[in-house]
Amino acid sequence: MKTVAVIGAGPAGLMAAEVLSAAGIRVSVFDAMPSIGRKFLLAGKGGLNLTHAEPAALFASRYGQRRQQIEGLFKAFDAASVRQWAASLGIETFVGSSGRVFPKDMKAAPLLRAWLTRLRHPKTGEPVRFFMRHRWSGWQTSGSNASLSADGLLKELEFDSPSGKLQVQVDGLVLAMGGGSWSRLGSNGAWVPWLQARGVPVAPLLPANCGFDVQGGWSPHFAERFAGQPFKLVRLTFADSRGTTFTRKGEFVATATGLEGSLIYAASHLLRDEILAHGCATAQLDLLPDLSHERVLTELQHPRGSRSLSSHLKSRLRLDGIKAGLLYELLTEPQLHDPVQLAQAIKVLPISLAAARPLDEAISSAGGVLFEAMTPALMLESMPGVFCAGEMLDWEAPTGGYLLTACLASGAVAGQGVVNFLRQGENDVSCTTL
Repeated sequence: MKTVAVIGAGPAGLMAAEVLSAAGIRVSVFDAMPSIGRKFLLAGKGGLNLTHAEPAALFASRYGQRRQQIEGLFKAFDAASVRQWAASLGIETFVGSSGRVFPKDMKAAPLLRAWLTRLRHPKTGEPVRFFMRHRWSGWQTSGSNASLSADGLLKELEFDSPSGKLQVQVDGLVLAMGGGSWSRLGSNGAWVPWLQARGVPVAPLLPANCGFDVQGGWSPHFAERFAGQPFKLVRLTFADSRGTTFTRKGEFVATATGLEGSLIYAASHLLRDEILAHGCATAQLDLLPDLSHERVLTELQHPRGSRSLSSHLKSRLRLDGIKAGLLYELLTEPQLHDPVQLAQAIKVLPISLAAARPLDEAISSAGGVLFEAMTPALMLESMPGVFCAGEMLDWEAPTGGYLLTACLASGAVAGQGVVNFLRQGENDVSCTTL
């Protein structure tokens, strides 16, 4: 019987294992962590966002420059497939007011338990075996062409296990080791130099869905008073040097060094790339997006008598707390006390960002194995029999179910790719497509 190793027990790896198991292939899942799906469970702590119910074309647009490649994966497993798959595990889902899709109980653990039960005890197919605390250390290293069979398939893997070094021979391999964010949960990007050493092109891993540090940092007063507090209902607008414009209403929070949260994450790829290209990115905040500039100016010009500016802002515009604090932080005294300049700042407040937060703090990562180095089945062109899936591929997406959907889709495609590769190999036919 053919044997396949899946390295990485996250959603992409588990989906690949499910496809392989159902095809009657003996599959072993290896992971360096003590338990399965640790990042998946943590991501679902506030409510597991499985996918999104928006129209397919809009859904696919969320993947930016990699839309074409991700749409190719969705032909095998799309957003509707995610809900059908969850239902097959006994997990009922619902569509929230924002279009996001969640399990009815909002929890990740019941879904993972049901999934693992099916993988370990399938009604048909081969049971999946799990090897935890097995950290992949690369291919066998004795000799320049070590662990390469005559047909070029990498046959022997090495793991650091609780009982010492372990060598495992396989007929196929799925790498699903994640990107570079949240390394404490297992995805640390250690695989990058190993694949590069084999001639696989890998785009640098970069933070995605991340926070940013403001230019020059906050003053001690602002950081101490407002770090951790939310900016509720603001509009963020950003136009990069290539002419791409982002504008959206939402919320985010102040940190000790800058900004983070859902609205910032949504624009993070544009902000990050602008900083990488030019050293700084300047966005504009509308602190009162539901009021016109004229209305704001009229209220500011209303006589305030002996009241302080803070009291005036609060009584006339209901603008206080962190929003007022930001105005005091970024504006000069003359700007604050000139109604025309202050109204302009309230509606269009420039805020300069100097750096993305470190990769390990990001929700996800960009970069990874280039799609151009793989077949449509996600097999590495230079390494027959080796497939890649999940966040270690070169794509990124915003939060909202897009990350998990693409991970599951890539796992399904890679798993089926291995099945086809092994079957075609038996007939001496090389695998190039699904």
